[in-house]
Amino acid sequence: MPILVIAEHDSSQVRNSTLSTITAAAQCGEDIHLLIAGSDCQKAAEDSATIQGITKILLADAPSLAHQLPENLAEQVLTIAEDYTHLLVPATAFGKALMPRIAAKLDIEQLSEITRVIAPDTFERPIYAGNAIATIQTADAIKALTVRTTAFAPAEKGNTVSVPIEKITPVPGTDRTVFLSVKSDKTDRPELSSARVVVAGGQGIGSKENFKLIEQLADRLGAAIGASRAAVDAGYVSNELQVGQTGKIIAPDLYIAIGISGAVQHIAGIKDAKTIVAINQDADAPIFLAADYGIVGDLNEVVPQLVAALG
Repeated sequence: MPILVIAEHDSSQVRNSTLSTITAAAQCGEDIHLLIAGSDCQKAAEDSATIQGITKILLADAPSLAHQLPENLAEQVLTIAEDYTHLLVPATAFGKALMPRIAAKLDIEQLSEITRVIAPDTFERPIYAGNAIATIQTADAIKALTVRTTAFAPAEKGNTVSVPIEKITPVPGTDRTVFLSVKSDKTDRPELSSARVVVAGGQGIGSKENFKLIEQLADRLGAAIGASRAAVDAGYVSNELQVGQTGKIIAPDLYIAIGISGAVQHIAGIKDAKTIVAINQDADAPIFLAADYGIVGDLNEVVPQLVAALG
């Protein structure tokens, strides 16, 4: 039986989180179907047709699936779920809202944020904020998995022959949940979850106005901006920039933590970064234990010097 990956997309193309989920699915089996559900999302299906590793695209296109509301999307998945051995979604806000609904309706367990596929029924996932790795084997006929995308390289596009696109009957949707609006900061900076360089600020920044120092350094480096939960709770930036166990899990080539103390929940979100640089005036801050390089000093002096040095 085949494997199903449920795509996170913007109606034009699938997100990088989905490409990493396809890589994880390929380690579970060879016959991989990709479900693209939404409204006016034919373009996303066509764009996905050359992704390496998938054998079929299922397209459910209807107004009832607009905005990919998890209540409606879960019902769509349930119409075909029993045809598959594995159901996979990225462990993003999208997947975390969707998969529990599917697993509950199917009366199966959910394996969250897998980081390694040992066998089609055996997986690894972090526990205790990443301080331990659990190996879990499941006997469920259908495996419901969310995938920590930083643990798997994105699948590449390049199939010389496009895979077939099969339209399936969309569900009518429910009137119990109504989409009102979405608010998102418009920026030309890279997307946080997939950026190669991230500059992040913590509560030590001191104020929303001081966060402009982070923006200046990020602009010099062509980097994405992140923040600790404390900085988000203080209102310095929006919560979509939060990095950590309860925010985004990222794995950039370079992560610069400025005014971040280094709580274990934050470290859990950056532990896979290749190089971590910490700037903090507290020499005993826990962030220095995770950092490859550390600067002890006043960020109001250090950061402008870095910006000036970068021209």
